Amino acid sequence: MNSSAERKTFAWLAGIFLVAYFLPLEDTRFEKAILEAFRLLQWYAREHTLACVVPAMFIAGAISTFLSQASVLNYLGPDANRIVAYTVGAVSGFILAVCSCSVLPMFAGIYTLGAGLGPACAFLYSGPAINVMAVFLSARVLGLDIGVARAVGSITFAYVLGLAMAVMFRREETRRKLALAQLPPPPPCPRSLFQTTAFFVAMLLFLIFSDWFNTNAVTIRLTDGTTLRANVAVKTRDMVEVKLYEPSGKLAPSPRRIKTSQIREIEPVPSFAMTVHGVKWYLAGLMGLIVALMCWRWFSREELADWMRATWDFGRMIVPLLFGGVFLTGFVGALIPQEYVATLVGGNGLFANVIASFIGAIWYFATLTEIPIVEVLMRLGMGKGPALALLLAGPALSLPSILVIHRILGFEKTVAFCTLTVLLSALVGLAFGAFAG
Repeated sequence: MNSSAERKTFAWLAGIFLVAYFLPLEDTRFEKAILEAFRLLQWYAREHTLACVVPAMFIAGAISTFLSQASVLNYLGPDANRIVAYTVGAVSGFILAVCSCSVLPMFAGIYTLGAGLGPACAFLYSGPAINVMAVFLSARVLGLDIGVARAVGSITFAYVLGLAMAVMFRREETRRKLALAQLPPPPPCPRSLFQTTAFFVAMLLFLIFSDWFNTNAVTIRLTDGTTLRANVAVKTRDMVEVKLYEPSGKLAPSPRRIKTSQIREIEPVPSFAMTVHGVKWYLAGLMGLIVALMCWRWFSREELADWMRATWDFGRMIVPLLFGGVFLTGFVGALIPQEYVATLVGGNGLFANVIASFIGAIWYFATLTEIPIVEVLMRLGMGKGPALALLLAGPALSLPSILVIHRILGFEKTVAFCTLTVLLSALVGLAFGAFAG
C-alpha cells in the first residue's frame, strides 16, 4: 500500500470486517441500541434536515460563490483588526440562534474564503452556543445564576477559544495567508453592497425562521381522554418520547413513549417562541420568495449554476458525516442510562466537570433540547458546575459536528478545538460550582 488513500481504504475494510465479525446480535441491549440509533436518525431527518441543514448548505454555497473574499478578509481575515474580527465571531450566535448543524456549513464557507482560524473558530463556537432564547430558558428553568453564567461564559469562551487556536497554529496560518495572497484577485462583484447584503440577510432570515425554536413543552390529549403535560424529547413517525411534568412543575426523570395512534392532539404550551413557531413556514416562505425574486433579477444563470455546484459540494461533504454521527450518538446513548450519567457528574469536583463537559461535547443537542436534559440530570444529582460545563460544551460540539470539523480543519486542529472546548468548559464549571455551591 503506497498511498494514504489505499491505507484508508484498507482501514475501512478491516473495520467493517471486525464489526461484522464480532456483532453481538443476540444481546438485547445491542438490539435496543440499534433501534434507538434509527429512531434518533429518523427524528433528525424529519425535524432538522429540511428545516436546518439544507438551508445552511445553500447559505454556505452562496458564501463561497457570491461573498467577496476581500470582505471576509477585511473583517475576519488574519490581518483584520483583532477586536473587530473576534467580536464578529463571538457575538454571531445572538444573530443566528441556530444549532451546530447550521453553523458548520457556514463555517466551512467563510474559512474556505480566507477567514482567520481564530475568528472562524470563535464563530464556530458562538453560533450554536449563544442565543437569547437559550440563555433566557436556562435562567428560567435552571436558575438565574446558571443563565447569567452561560451568557457571560459563552461570549468570553468564544474569544478565548479563538485566540488560543490562532496562537497554537500561527505558523500554519502564516503559510495559509501567504498561499491566499498568491491567488489571483477575484473579479469585481456585479452587484452593489446593498444587493449582496439584502440577499444574505434574506437567506439568513429563511434559515432562522425555518429552524425557529421549539420549546417542546406541550399538552397531549390521548384517545382515551387522558391529558398530559410533557416535554417532547424525540418524535418519529410512529412514536413520541416525552418526559412528563410533575405537579411541582419539574420534569420526571424517566421518559415515556406514546404511540402516535394513541394521540388525539398535541398542543404547544403558549409562549412568544411558540407563537412564532406556529407561523414559521409562512415567514420562511416569504423570505424564500424574496430570495427567488433576487435570484431572478440580480444573478446570471452561470452564477446560479456555480452556486448550486458549491452547495452540492458542501452537501456531499457534510451531510453523510452528520447522519453517521447522529446514528452513532443514538446507538451509544441507548447503552448509557441517564441515571448512570448522573452518578458521574454529581457534586462540583474536577472529575464531574470534565465528564460533564466531555459528555456535552459528544452528544447531539438540537437547539434548546439541552435544557430539559440538564434539568433532569440536576434532579438526579448533577451539580451546578457540571451543569454549566455541559451547557457550554454541548450546543457547540457533538459527535456529528466533530466528524465535519475534522473534514474541514484536519486532525490536529480538530483535536485542539475539541480539547480546548472540553477543558475550558470544565474549568469554568469548576469555578462556577465553587462559587455557587
